[in-house]
Amino acid sequence: MLIGITGGICSGKSRVAAYWSRCFQLELIDLDAICRELLARDQPGWMALKKSYGHRFFTSDGHLDRSGFRTALFSDKALRDEVNSILHPLAGAHMQNLYHRAKKSVVLVEVPLLFEAGWEQQFDRIVVVYATGKIRCKRIVTRDRVNRNEAEQAISIQWPLRRKIEAADHVIDNTASWFNTCLRIMHLGRLYPGVPDKDRIAASENT
Repeated sequence: MLIGITGGICSGKSRVAAYWSRCFQLELIDLDAICRELLARDQPGWMALKKSYGHRFFTSDGHLDRSGFRTALFSDKALRDEVNSILHPLAGAHMQNLYHRAKKSVVLVEVPLLFEAGWEQQFDRIVVVYATGKIRCKRIVTRDRVNRNEAEQAISIQWPLRRKIEAADHVIDNTASWFNTCLRIMHLGRLYPGVPDKDRIAASENT
């Protein structure tokens, strides 16, 4: 079973996915990590961008200028769509390869742009991690050291979180305390095959 964990930017996807994986001893695939790997020098994503855009997004030593690339994507929807059409198939193929090599019957995948990429059919279940726009905006400002307008722009280029919730199988509300979020994760995790309850409880108590 492949479970996709998604949500809005800075809704807490990574923390939820990591806790779920640890407590239930499940394998976790991180799409952001896959994309970073694909965009490393001479890797498939890097080569695809180089072929399409020449030196436009690269430093003098041949590495991707990640900051400049990110700024360009935020400000140009047409470019963003074009780049996504190049990178999403590569990332999706890598994800499926890792899934088929997994040793567990249930695998978690953290996918920030699951719906935006049109990957709904690739997952058996989809879980959306929810946090209010105000909370997410504050987290973006703190994490990325940007102003409020830039944070709101980062939120606006993704699907509205309410739209993602409507398309999800489950929602984890991450607006209250982390303890409450953990209780929701433990409840949801027990709905799927995994390790024995006593092992799950022990894992959660050691967190």
